[in-house]
Amino acid sequence: MSRGGEGKLRYVLRMGLGAKKLPFQPATPEDLFAIPEHERHHEIIDGELIEKGAASGEHGAAQADVVTTLNLRFGRRPGGRWPGGWWFATEVEILLGRGQLFRPDVVGWRRERVDRRPTGVPITTLPDWICEVLSTNRSNDLVKKKRVYHQCQVPHYWIIDPVEETLAVHRWGPDGYIEVVAATRAECVRAEPFDAVELNVGALFGEEEPEEPGSTP
Repeated sequence: MSRGGEGKLRYVLRMGLGAKKLPFQPATPEDLFAIPEHERHHEIIDGELIEKGAASGEHGAAQADVVTTLNLRFGRRPGGRWPGGWWFATEVEILLGRGQLFRPDVVGWRRERVDRRPTGVPITTLPDWICEVLSTNRSNDLVKKKRVYHQCQVPHYWIIDPVEETLAVHRWGPDGYIEVVAATRAECVRAEPFDAVELNVGALFGEEEPEEPGSTP
């Protein structure tokens, strides 16, 4: 039987009536990719196949706003009016190691380290920055996935709470992530690794930013 066929069989067994009778076996990428694409909103966390929580309107809006806000300033080649220097992607599957295949809300890679936009499924190039927007599976973002990101030495980790309207910015350290910024929507901050430009936190939660000098209506 092919690897894909094995994955489909294991997926059926996991989802079927007999799943509770099976001994635990760490999920594999084949298990995840055996899920029909239109139903595949899952991750493998510590070897367990877990469905991501339903995205609320607040979650979806915050995810879109962080991409819009950062991509304008950083999602381009360096030089010119804005700093640039980054590739961004949303909801892509990232292989972080055995038993860890995540689907972060937003990820970014420095162009100076990664000269081409990462492609493929799953992506195997480690991001330089990851942002998770809290939802019903918030404990995964705050504990399990955060621990894996640190083990993999992802340099920067943001956590956005769309209900409390807060931003927490973490920098990698040898003993754990260090929270370097904690801000509410009313504040403007320099948020690593995008601290070359001041960030209006309210822009992550639907607040319109003032027009740039010299812009036309």
